[in-house]
Amino acid sequence: MDLTFLWVLLPLVTMAWGQYGDYGYPYQQYHDYGDDGWVNLNRQGFSYQCPHGQVVVAVRSIFNKKEGSDRQWNYACVPTPQSLGEPTECWWEEINRAGMEWYQTCSNNGLVAGFQSRYFESVLDREWQFYCCRYSKRCPYSCWLTTEYPGHYGEEMDMVSYSYDYYMRGATTTFSAVERDRQWKFIMCRMTSYDCEFENV
Repeated sequence: MDLTFLWVLLPLVTMAWGQYGDYGYPYQQYHDYGDDGWVNLNRQGFSYQCPHGQVVVAVRSIFNKKEGSDRQWNYACVPTPQSLGEPTECWWEEINRAGMEWYQTCSNNGLVAGFQSRYFESVLDREWQFYCCRYSKRCPYSCWLTTEYPGHYGEEMDMVSYSYDYYMRGATTTFSAVERDRQWKFIMCRMTSYDCEFENV
């Protein structure tokens, strides 16, 4: 291998490691499939918020048909880059009702920094709320939908955003009345490095 190429490649690898190495994506917690590795037990409500200045980058879930066709959930957060600055405000979005399909993005150009959910035995499903944070007057662009998570109803779900410059802004979900489970597509966007005047992009 050409040594010149190696010297060019080494700083890039070091820079990438620096972006993820210090606070990294804390997925080690996902290897624990016991109750301690989840933010909820089946059929229980929960409220999860990232620490101040961090956003959700991973969602993990397992399904249990015997426990009310419910899921246990776990999340991972990372600090946002300095270019975004500190969050200027945070809030809980409107509730997305159980047993229904829905599409929602954080209003006011916010980014997802948490989830809140309550289980309903009558429909064997959950209602959902996003916890959103706005960063100054930054606006989203180049948005896209992930593939469906899980790939099939009832399967384990493991969504990880490996693109450090894309942020979760919301999701769209479908609900199966037969399987009593949801499939999610997450809305991922880049954010401008400058302030813009649009409040809801």
